[in-house]
Amino acid sequence: MFISGVDIHPQGQFTAHPFVFSQVSEKAYGNDLTVKPTNNSAHVYQVAPLVTMAYGITNHLELNVGLGMSAFWAKDTSQFNQGKGGPWTTNVGMGDTQIYLKYRPIVQDPDNWRPSITTFNMIVLPTSRWVTGTESPPGGFAPLGRLPASRFGSLTWTEGIMFRKNLRPFRISGGVFYSYHFPGSDAGMTTYPADIINTRLILERFLDDQRGLAVNLEFVGFHGLPFRLDGRNINAGQQHGFNSLGVQPTIQWRFGQSNFVGAAGVLFTVAGQNVLDAIYPNFSIYWFWSKTGKVIMR
Repeated sequence: MFISGVDIHPQGQFTAHPFVFSQVSEKAYGNDLTVKPTNNSAHVYQVAPLVTMAYGITNHLELNVGLGMSAFWAKDTSQFNQGKGGPWTTNVGMGDTQIYLKYRPIVQDPDNWRPSITTFNMIVLPTSRWVTGTESPPGGFAPLGRLPASRFGSLTWTEGIMFRKNLRPFRISGGVFYSYHFPGSDAGMTTYPADIINTRLILERFLDDQRGLAVNLEFVGFHGLPFRLDGRNINAGQQHGFNSLGVQPTIQWRFGQSNFVGAAGVLFTVAGQNVLDAIYPNFSIYWFWSKTGKVIMR
């Protein structure tokens, strides 16, 4: 769920992959990395549908596009607790658009420990602002999801490297991604958000190959750096760095002998620093198609 496929599609194979990622946040972490969040006056609830589409250009090169929406509801509970009531802040609109290429120079060898290695290069276009003027959710980020997280509404370049190794009945996948936010603009001021590192590690256990039944344990890291590669001073968002560490149990299955595969899970934040404490329920369906008529499940 929380990493793009490492073993890419063969030439001519296509998938459409709808997701629903969500976030429930009623607490926050302070200035020190800790496992104990504190109450937060701002309660935030988000839903972010996403569809990723992938096509195998060659057996080693894959083109991907991600399109999504964003909706959030937030309230200041301190006013409610004082009996003053208070409005909900809500916003719904188009999300950002991701376009990315994956290149797999190394294919895993089943007879030794060599894993598949895949490079990841992505540009995020801030269509949320360009097309619908969607507001940035509280905290500045959409719910953590399939793709490396970047600041909502920012033009961003991400590079990463991923690996996967099958050790039947287990499969291990992981990746590290570095995101650079191009300078932006807000209220006539040039903004410089922090660079971000995303980390992913997924442990899968296959239970039934015929039914595509498997369970995963996914470890997600989300780290805001206190600097930018271009040396500019950070003046937008969290300026002194942040960290979020989460764990998700996931189950995935194939719908009969069809070309549809489903997956569902909940990501729990287990430690953090200068971020919201949240849980992230999520669900997805894969649909595979091949011009040869024979689909290879990844």
